[in-house]
Amino acid sequence: MTSALPYANGPVHIGHLAGVYVPADIYVRYLRLKGEEVLFVGGSDEHGVPVTQRARKEGITPQDVVDRYHGIIKESFKEFGISFDVYSRTTSDVHHKFASDFFRKLYDEGKLVEQSTQQFYDEKTEKFLTDRDVVGECPYCHKQAYGNQCEEGCGRALEPTELINPRSKETGETPILKETKNWYLPLNEYQQWLKEWILEGHKEWRPNVYGQCKSWLDMDLQPRAMTRDLDWGIPVPVEGADGKVLYVWFDAPIGYISNTKELCDKEPEKHGSWEQWWQSEDTRLVHFIGKDNIVFHCIIFPVMMKAHGKYVMPDNVPSNEFLNLEDDKISTSRNWAVWLNEYLVDFPGKQDVLRYVLTANAPETKDNNFTWKDFQARNNNELVAVYGNFVNRALVLTKKYFDGKVPACGELTDYDKSIVAEFVDVKGKVENLLDQYKFREAQKEAMELARIGNRYLAETEPWKLAKTDMDRVATILNLSLQLVANLSIVFEPFLPFSSKKLREMLNLASFEWTSLGSTELLAEGHELGEVGLLFEKIEDETIQAQLDRLERIKKENEA
Repeated sequence: MTSALPYANGPVHIGHLAGVYVPADIYVRYLRLKGEEVLFVGGSDEHGVPVTQRARKEGITPQDVVDRYHGIIKESFKEFGISFDVYSRTTSDVHHKFASDFFRKLYDEGKLVEQSTQQFYDEKTEKFLTDRDVVGECPYCHKQAYGNQCEEGCGRALEPTELINPRSKETGETPILKETKNWYLPLNEYQQWLKEWILEGHKEWRPNVYGQCKSWLDMDLQPRAMTRDLDWGIPVPVEGADGKVLYVWFDAPIGYISNTKELCDKEPEKHGSWEQWWQSEDTRLVHFIGKDNIVFHCIIFPVMMKAHGKYVMPDNVPSNEFLNLEDDKISTSRNWAVWLNEYLVDFPGKQDVLRYVLTANAPETKDNNFTWKDFQARNNNELVAVYGNFVNRALVLTKKYFDGKVPACGELTDYDKSIVAEFVDVKGKVENLLDQYKFREAQKEAMELARIGNRYLAETEPWKLAKTDMDRVATILNLSLQLVANLSIVFEPFLPFSSKKLREMLNLASFEWTSLGSTELLAEGHELGEVGLLFEKIEDETIQAQLDRLERIKKENEA
């Protein structure tokens, strides 16, 4: 399992979390609960042009930039429970050597094409411009775009020479075209293989992924440069390549492999060798990415691995669309974002609330929207009023009537049996949805367990029966507690912190996924732990403070 490597040129925000890291973590946790052998590989992309742009802006070195933000990003992921087996970086010695060797093998075997081309050059700085250093008007939607992609508008991949009125992002100068030599990956030679592998072999991929791949493969693919004229990156390991580095989209995905190698070399007895994971026929490789990375993970990286000749191909590439913030596109340059490191300060201990809301609004099939009012409503009306309410009632009633010990379960009524059938059925539904990467619907089904529990307590009213029939109360609370225990399992992939807290209240170690749906998770007489609130209500003034902050940012951007 891999998740896209974030650029280490700033902190990560809710768009990153919703688009890539929470869905990846949900899936990884689910597989681990099922007993699958999984490696979850992540890391920081530290050679991208955004890094050099940030360094120029702050008057520091690119290494200073990545050292700062790699630490912030890694800590944010840890705080939100993103359960990487390894989270490394592309400036590591292991990665530099691995990426160099990978390139050199392709070069030595004649898999790369040397080609001289005309490239934009800024006469003021006396430097060739990378795709991201060129800005101009998109020829398709006419919004401002970078030389590699129209991010603000139609999202198309571009070549710098396609831009209308191109200019240097750094100086504003109109660049000239100047000849330079680079090494290209001949994507055109792999087009037929790609068509068969993706269009015929992976029709189950999400429509947005399959559709974008098809639109590329319906056109004639062209060779793509795998080297760049830059002074920040991994030097091209070929004579006569001074002043050139590996293209960031050649270097970065290799980071998945080099980070696996780094982990396996440190703990071979625990994880085996990196080759077992990346070059074995019984490996399933899954990439979690955002939609702007589809072409790189489905076309360019697979061609690199195919050209190398030994690697497994991705089994699936679940890509999400984008998440907006208060009906406006998230923008790091405009500071229009909810930064994870700042959220942790403003909402201490509420990581699961954000995980829940982002999953409920996951942009799985189309762009979606995050609003602070919806965040508050989902917390108060779902996590507190449904999930937390049922758990609290079941545990508090057990404390009150049975000294906090699981009561005996008597004979079930037909109504009891219908409730049991409902919550046993949830396991199959949640599994089926998770296996199809439908995390939003899977979480909704998990919450259905809590709704079943609330309905059961409301309709059986054990607090009234306590006056006349304690045996019946015992059965109702036994079933309710079994349902609470099931909730701690089904929500483990989605809300790991809350599930841990709930298991502590139940005074239990972890369960396996196979136990989900059982009515015998808690033995008669088992003593519960200390009962507390699983979730807390979020007040209006807390939300208003966040809205005020965004309003201030909007005014600053308009000034």
